[in-house]
Amino acid sequence: MKRLTTPTPTVCPPASVARTMADRITQWLARSVKCLHAAQHRQRLLALLASLTLLVSCASPDVHRYAQERPLLDLAQYFNGPLIAHGIFQDRNGQVLRRFTVMMEGKWEGNQGVLDEHFTYADGQKERRVWHLRRHPDGRYTGTADGVVGTATGQTSGNAFQWTYTLQLPVDGQVYEVQFDDWMFLVDDRVMLNRATMSKFGVRLGEVTLSFQKLSP
Repeated sequence: MKRLTTPTPTVCPPASVARTMADRITQWLARSVKCLHAAQHRQRLLALLASLTLLVSCASPDVHRYAQERPLLDLAQYFNGPLIAHGIFQDRNGQVLRRFTVMMEGKWEGNQGVLDEHFTYADGQKERRVWHLRRHPDGRYTGTADGVVGTATGQTSGNAFQWTYTLQLPVDGQVYEVQFDDWMFLVDDRVMLNRATMSKFGVRLGEVTLSFQKLSP
């Protein structure tokens, strides 16, 4: 008699959803960040990032939608004199990775300004960044600083300010360029809130939240 065999049942994998795909690909990106510029990985990585960008990216809102909001933000007036800020950095899942305090001193002469920032992180690390700013007649601002690639650009409208730039970020002995999309909102004469999104190739890596407060001169 012919021996009968029992067929092995087929096990189907669960269906994937866009959020799970984004999380897994972003985790893979973090593990592979040191290989971003290796020739053997470049073509595959760029194709993957292009697909992920279509999946998770969204357009930034228009700053002019806040034109009627008050109090009116004059950046040169607000960032003039001593200030203090407290902030956190969160990864794309919302986990707080770093906490820090920033002591700042702003000085303006006409349309030219200097903002001197001194960062102190919760782990004791210190960092300094000096912005050289220029105010333009149409409400635009431009600026340069050490570690910033090219020129940062920004626009005020109502109580809001949008500020975009590319920052060189040291990671394990290497430097990578990441993009920042900063949004600042003036609450009153002394307090301003800041939320910045950090991204690479259109993939959101994390967010920085800051609360600024003007100090008495």
